Amino acid sequence: MPPKPSPPRLTHFLAIPLTTPTSRPQLHQALSLFKEKTTQPNIASLPDGIPDQAIRPLGTLHLTLGVMSLSTPEKVQGVLDLLNSLNLREVLAGVQPANIRAGDGNFLKEGGDFDPVVKENVNANIKDKGKSLSLSISLSSSSSEGQQKDANPPPIHITLRGLQSMHDPSKTSVLYTSPLDPDLRLYRFCVKLREVFGEFLVGETRPLLLHATVVNTVYVKGRTGLGGSRGRGRGGREAGGRGRLVLDARELVREWEDFVWMRDVRVERVAVLRMGAKVVEMPK
Repeated sequence: MPPKPSPPRLTHFLAIPLTTPTSRPQLHQALSLFKEKTTQPNIASLPDGIPDQAIRPLGTLHLTLGVMSLSTPEKVQGVLDLLNSLNLREVLAGVQPANIRAGDGNFLKEGGDFDPVVKENVNANIKDKGKSLSLSISLSSSSSEGQQKDANPPPIHITLRGLQSMHDPSKTSVLYTSPLDPDLRLYRFCVKLREVFGEFLVGETRPLLLHATVVNTVYVKGRTGLGGSRGRGRGGREAGGRGRLVLDARELVREWEDFVWMRDVRVERVAVLRMGAKVVEMPK
């Protein structure tokens, strides 16, 4: 049997950056409070708190829409050409809000048929208890000259609320917050962008989960397992001390379930970023 081909090396990702002039004060205050509360030994399941390095910096917060393997100059140039030609207002104008049946919260397609995939993908985002590779493309600058102001589609605003675990919260390495999206307009906008960039995105079988990572222990370097069989400390290493640091975040998820990280912030731009959330520099 021939060996399985190696997966492509991921180099970039398509994203909606969440740090804007409007959101920066809100996110700064929220992240500062979160860090103050969670890096201290005040949670029973995390006696020593979360390591500072695991909490993502303000400027890296984003919604990931897809990943790319731009392994050749031709692929990079292809994305640049697409970014240069993309009109985000036209994309947004083609996105309609979902209809919702009164009383049961089920989402309908435009023709009235129930859309189970959409419902599955966004339930986590509705908990009421989602142009830059070498340049930026923004909703304020991508309209055609002479476009009538009253023809512009209404903007999409994002509110980030709650804290969830990417894995079993008793043994997790990633915590995130999700955008509220009651009419699915944000979700459908993101799906449309994935279609536009489809030829450059690496195939993904999992449904799109709009989320902004707040904690990721992959950035904690050189920490040995402190939890282990004692069940104490900041967490433990998987596989007998090797691999990523894991945390027992059950109490943390409950405590921050209704926390609002930012409220009513307009989506301003779409970006293609290098892995590591750094903007690729414009070629000279």
